Formats: sequence, C-alpha cells, structure tokens
Amino acid sequence: MELLHALDLQDTPLAQQLDMTPNFRLRVPRGFVAKMKKGDPNDPLLQQVLPLTKENIELPGYLTDPVGDLDSEVVPGVLHKYQGRALLVTTGACGIHCRYCFRRHFPYAESNPSSGQWREALDYIRNTHSINEVLLSGGDPLSLDDQKLTHLVNEIETIDHVKRLRIHSRMPVILPERINDQLLSWISSTRLKIIVVIHANHANEIDSKVGEAMSELTRNGVTLLNQSVLLRGINDSVEALEELSENLFSVGILPYYLHLLDPVQGAAHFDIPREQASQLMDKLRDQLPGYLVPKLVWEKPGAGSKLPIN
Repeated sequence: MELLHALDLQDTPLAQQLDMTPNFRLRVPRGFVAKMKKGDPNDPLLQQVLPLTKENIELPGYLTDPVGDLDSEVVPGVLHKYQGRALLVTTGACGIHCRYCFRRHFPYAESNPSSGQWREALDYIRNTHSINEVLLSGGDPLSLDDQKLTHLVNEIETIDHVKRLRIHSRMPVILPERINDQLLSWISSTRLKIIVVIHANHANEIDSKVGEAMSELTRNGVTLLNQSVLLRGINDSVEALEELSENLFSVGILPYYLHLLDPVQGAAHFDIPREQASQLMDKLRDQLPGYLVPKLVWEKPGAGSKLPIN
C-alpha cells in the first residue's frame, strides 16, 4: 500500500493487518500524511485512517446507523433531531475517511439532496419556524465548491427565522488550503452568524498551516469550535487530551465536545468504556482551566440533545 511505503512501514507486522479491499475505502490527503511520523506503526494520525481487517468483525451492539440518523430524516437530506436546529446532509464526499466515522454506512445516494432536490429541504426549513440554526454536514460540506455553497447559503439566508449557520468540517485540519478567498468571500458577506466546528482528535493535527487558516476564519468573524472523539490508542490519555486542548486554543479554537465513540459497525476497536472516559475527564479538569475542557457527551438515538457524562 502506498501509504505504508510513504511511512517506511511496508515491511512491518502492521502491513499484515491491512484490509486491502475495504468497503469503506482509504482516503487521506498527502498533507495529512506529512504530519505522520515515519516508521511509527502507532502514529495517532495513521491509526485514524488505516483500514484494518479487524473492522470486518461484527460485534453485537455495533450498528450501521448508531445515532438514529435515518429515523430523524424528515425530507431527503434534512435531519431534524433537536429543537431549534436542523442538519443538511450536503454531500457524501469527504476529504478523509476516518475509520471510526459514524456515517461510514450512511446511504448518501438516497438521502443526499441533488441540486434538484434542495427545494424540498429548504422548504421544510422555511416552513418550520422553530428552526433558527442550520447545520451543514455530510460527508464534509467544504468538499462542495464555493459556487454551490454560495448558492445554498444565499437560499438559507432568505429564511428570516434562521440566524446561525454552523459548518461541521474536517477540511480546515486535513486540507487547510481549502480556506481560500472564495470561501472567505461568501462567509464575510452573509448576514448569518457563522460557526465552524472543526474535527481534530490529536494535537499533532494542528500545525502552522492550520493556524493560518484559523486566523483567516477568525478575521472574517467566524466562531471556531472543535469536537473530538475519544479513541483508544489515539487520545485516551490525560496528556494527549491536554495537549490537544492547548494546541487548539493556541490557534483560536475552543474545545467544544469530546464524544464517546458512536457504536458504528467496524469501529469497536476504538471504543473506550464510559467509566474510563469519566476518570480521564476528572483528571483533565485538574490540569486545565474550565474553558479548555471539552464536554464529554454521547448521543442516544431519539434523545433531545447530546447527553453529558459526568
């Protein structure tokens, strides 16, 4: 595999653990690979993207729709789970395939609105006056080109009761050059308050290029938050979580959520017991000021919000 050759790992035992024909295929930008440590089979960035044969072991309790997305789909491409917010599944495309992704089995072909179906999705939001915040998700909404995004945001902007636009994206971390002039142009010109929730799980994901991208977003009035997933062997230590929070804040991002793993089929090897997660957070609170401690949460299908874990 090209990735293991790039990291000088082609002749290690790790190569024997690869799934060479995964249903959820390998995808990772070269810039993200450059952040990985050569010769280290346990590199925390590598472990997030490398398809392994253990993903094919089916275990009870690990599901293809672990958070009940399909039950909350009100029209194609609109998930309405929580009061005041609605989520648009803008695309099935993503710049990176994270092995723990809770939507790795999501039927994007049936649920992702094409250009001809946006009207139904937007009409639902327009006719549901309790919605004051729209979330763009996917896939990754920043996989769309800026012409499509500008058109979509302009449509949302005409809905008077929508005040905020929240963009959930891994792109600013894995491909920071995506924060370009065209993107900043529509962000700076909309009346909507923009929140970008990035997704970084390890301090090594944050470098100077990510910092420059975050500065551009901040200069254009964007609020920056981060959500992470607690992952075995990647960030399941006080030291790793502390360093992640510090690195995020150094580039202007506030830690927001630390999720327990959604029990998606194929990702059981990343799971951390709830009790262990709570103990980690107790220790993390002793190390950091409160504004750098993310909320430890889990998602229960059908619940009215993310559920906190004390």
